[in-house]
Amino acid sequence: MKYRNLGNSDLEISAIGLGTWAYGDDTFGEVDDRQSIRAIKAAVDSGINLIDTAPAYGAGHAEEVVGQAIDGIRNKVVIATKCGVHREGQKYVNDLTPKRIRKEIEDSLRRLDVEQIDLYQIHWPDPDTPLKESVEELIKLKKEGKFKYLGVSNFGVDLMNQISEMTDIISLQPQYSLLRRDIEAEIIPYLRENNLGSLSYGTLGGGILSAKYKQRPEFNEEKDNRDGFYPFFKKENWPQTQSLISLLEDIADKYKKTPAQIAINWAIKRPGITTALVGAKNEKQAEENAAAADFDLREKDMQALTQESQKVIKNLSV
Repeated sequence: MKYRNLGNSDLEISAIGLGTWAYGDDTFGEVDDRQSIRAIKAAVDSGINLIDTAPAYGAGHAEEVVGQAIDGIRNKVVIATKCGVHREGQKYVNDLTPKRIRKEIEDSLRRLDVEQIDLYQIHWPDPDTPLKESVEELIKLKKEGKFKYLGVSNFGVDLMNQISEMTDIISLQPQYSLLRRDIEAEIIPYLRENNLGSLSYGTLGGGILSAKYKQRPEFNEEKDNRDGFYPFFKKENWPQTQSLISLLEDIADKYKKTPAQIAINWAIKRPGITTALVGAKNEKQAEENAAAADFDLREKDMQALTQESQKVIKNLSV
């Protein structure tokens, strides 16, 4: 495993992190908590030390699962969670009011069963709450020792500039993959110029880049609505993605790796990406994800994937 400092902080995190959205058991199909706990432990045993979660994942259920999994190994992991988005039934609600932030961090600390969160992130912007009010509460919580470092997620350059004038942040969590590269234009240069780290999510595009789907899947929306978040599964987009999937398979055969490992390795080798977050529903997936950091794609293969990805992205309807 490769390890990198997150921004200008002293947090040393694995180049591949564990994303836990699926453990909420309401977005990525059925999951078993005992299996999720085994997957987390396998990820840590394989060298992954960054675990990213959020209250919005299953209305806190993912945090509870993480809390159970890290019991006894807290010193081996960097815990990142978030505030500002909560669930009301099937609806996601953006709320960065000071009262809500304080409630969420107290709930997160209890569910995770930790005394301090390593990286606390604003999950999504809240247009109805002045950012200054949110930041003032976060500064209070940091002084109280509730979290060590502040980060943001899904922020653009303007909002990062705004918050940086009020307090220090160390990282951004944006969506980034071979099928989603819009952050390369302005956001990645901004992160590099300001020495900010990145925890990119959606590394496998909701699973499409694993090449495990031989035909377009139809998800059960009651438990699996990833196609509502990742547009690559749409009927009009599915054919457009197949040339990239084929290339991933060809390169994977050459390296004797899985297509998912190739897609992950491409992501962690891209400029400005500190760590690529990837989910794992079982031990095998966790171990394979971690092993994606144990080799290096040759430059010609990096270029081939980059070029094919650009062609595909131009034809996607998003």
